[in-house]
Amino acid sequence: MDITTFSDIFKSSFLEKSTSISFIDSILSIGFALLLGLVIYMVYKKTFNGVIYSHSFNISLIIMSMATSLVILGISQNVLLSLGMVGALSIVRFRTPIKDPMDLVYLFWSLIVGILCGAGFILLAIVGSLIIGAVIILFANKIKVENPYLLVVKYGKEIANEEIERIIKKHAKKYSLKSKSIMQGYETEVTYEIRVKNNDSKIIADISELKGIQSAVMLSYDGNFTA
Repeated sequence: MDITTFSDIFKSSFLEKSTSISFIDSILSIGFALLLGLVIYMVYKKTFNGVIYSHSFNISLIIMSMATSLVILGISQNVLLSLGMVGALSIVRFRTPIKDPMDLVYLFWSLIVGILCGAGFILLAIVGSLIIGAVIILFANKIKVENPYLLVVKYGKEIANEEIERIIKKHAKKYSLKSKSIMQGYETEVTYEIRVKNNDSKIIADISELKGIQSAVMLSYDGNFTA
């Protein structure tokens, strides 16, 4: 006859599995994920050349490295748990649009750091992060991006479209007509995508001096414009 003891009552497979995870390994993995996340944080802050710096996005890179390391630590102890967690994570959808490709690079970098630290490949994570960070810092200030602009001109019937394009050819490296609409009263509105020389905005002043021009606006264009 089996006698159930007090320890048998509180014996749990969950507790047995939790004790199988080394506390020191966990601290090392999460700690190095934090340190490498800080490296990513500093590289992103140093090389950011956009218009609006997002501190919250930069902080999220650190948290993502640590959280990914934590997930990898958990699923590495149990195959069934890993399959269940993959299924649970597959329902996650990210709604925030990422417009700058470099932001995707930093997100991917943070995930890789977390995976390597969680899997125990800490040396590989350190060496890889140092190389990636050095490459980004080396080329960040040497990459010249020519942002296109949208030139929106509204004019009356007393001016020809060719006169506007003559001024555009003078100031722009290249241009293309995106849209043209004729409103009531024979007013015309045209939209050009242009790449000006040295971000020269004098094109607006020259077009505005033409007789019959009602308005001329030049907008920064990132490719997501919808008419």
